[in-house]
Amino acid sequence: MIDYCWLLTKLIMKNNCITMNKVRTILALYTTGVSKKMISVRADVTRNTVKRYIRLYIAMNVPFEELSKLSDSELEKAFIGKEHVEPDERTRQMISLFPEVEKALKKKGETRITMWKKYLSLFPDGFSYSHFKRTYRQWLQQYNTVMHIEHKAGDKMYVDYAGDKLSYFDPVSGEETTVEIFVAILGASQLTYVEATMTQQKEDFIIACENAIHYFGGAPLAIVTDNLKSAVTKSDKYEPTLNESFSDFVNHYSMTALPAKPYRPRYKALVEGMVKIIYTTIYAAIRKDECFSLEELNNAIMEQLEMHNNRFLLGRKYSRRQLFEEVEKKELQPLPICRYELKRKKVVTVMKNSHINLSEDKHYYSVPFKYVGKKVILLYNMNDVEVFYHYECIAKHRRSRKMFGYTTQEDHLASKHRFNTDWSPEKFIERAGFVGPDTKEYIAIVLTMKQHPEQAYKSCQGILSFAHKTGSERLNSACKRAAYYKDYSYKTIKTILERKLDQLPLDNESGSSQMPDHGNIRGNAYYK
Repeated sequence: MIDYCWLLTKLIMKNNCITMNKVRTILALYTTGVSKKMISVRADVTRNTVKRYIRLYIAMNVPFEELSKLSDSELEKAFIGKEHVEPDERTRQMISLFPEVEKALKKKGETRITMWKKYLSLFPDGFSYSHFKRTYRQWLQQYNTVMHIEHKAGDKMYVDYAGDKLSYFDPVSGEETTVEIFVAILGASQLTYVEATMTQQKEDFIIACENAIHYFGGAPLAIVTDNLKSAVTKSDKYEPTLNESFSDFVNHYSMTALPAKPYRPRYKALVEGMVKIIYTTIYAAIRKDECFSLEELNNAIMEQLEMHNNRFLLGRKYSRRQLFEEVEKKELQPLPICRYELKRKKVVTVMKNSHINLSEDKHYYSVPFKYVGKKVILLYNMNDVEVFYHYECIAKHRRSRKMFGYTTQEDHLASKHRFNTDWSPEKFIERAGFVGPDTKEYIAIVLTMKQHPEQAYKSCQGILSFAHKTGSERLNSACKRAAYYKDYSYKTIKTILERKLDQLPLDNESGSSQMPDHGNIRGNAYYK
């Protein structure tokens, strides 16, 4: 029920109220015999105000000594309680319609003047439009200090992070982990979404925004954010610059991003007010119990969130959820079939073999050979890898997690490099097997010794090329000697073959540990 007396008292006193200190001054001067005219001068209030408070004081029939002991709030209640205003039937009829008027104004196309005309159709002897509008505005201010802006259904979603954080505890070590609390609210219905995230960074922020949209079951036309670095790379009063990932996100859901102006909290007062509300509802309930994981904490938040959204709004006969279902849900944009996949970005240089390196996976992807040496932008998500040069997509691949692997399109390579597409450990070991068993064993070890696969492939290619120059038998012997001394490299094989060391017996074959002749070896005679 609406307390009409209380409301009308507040409306009447709105323009005439004074501080309780001045009330005390008026009463103190009156009880000492000072005239009303002099009281008006000394208290700096109008004479009518002095008369009104003196009249109320006399009607209360309470000694001034008792009133002076009351606090300001108690004194205010005492005086307001005495100033009863019995509303007439016309006023009661008009105010009784205001909750439905507020709900209707959230719909597109509805205005206050159309609501006033509907009011007159029900009550032909009703008040004028100016009186209707003024009383409705005062009613809004009394029942809701936040929603003085008339938000249209499906228009905006406001998002922000709470200043106070929540935490959960490790069940084994007992270590406390502090987390951020993300809050989103729809403008018209005030339907709210709350989620705990590990950080306020871009990835967590975008995922939380997307979860909010899916919780609401549709996308608004615009999302109003704070000037977080997660959303805005450069603040500006008129055209702030969004970071690329957040811009892609809002485009995916056909929304517009409207960052609030810097240092202007009023531009997102709705979500600021909601943060204060969840401190006394969700926070207060959750802090009574300990949570032991982020998932458990979010489950507890969701339980309290549902209670919050289903609780009746102050002075209304409906909840946020009911208002959403009736007014706002059908105005939201339908969700796309696929969720947004956050793309990460790297700037890389195309290598001489026409490949770029995704360092996160240690995997290589081909690009057209004409971009060798150029810096390109690498955009990738869970499934795809795209390469851009001057805003043009020059290559696209399915993402592979194979470490040190190559994903290659043959048409990306110059003709002289296309034979490299057949390079693989298996291919080199197979070729080495045709030379000899010692070469095969040696090549297999070389492939595991190099840090980078391409480096290993080049070493193997160089070693196997000696089979055409010196013959398979000598190469096999050279590999056997190098393996004996555990020296695995192209340069070792080259040195052995150039100096014909492959033709000398190994120590275990000659039974002697005598070193081979060499110009740089001084010999025993040098030391005599």
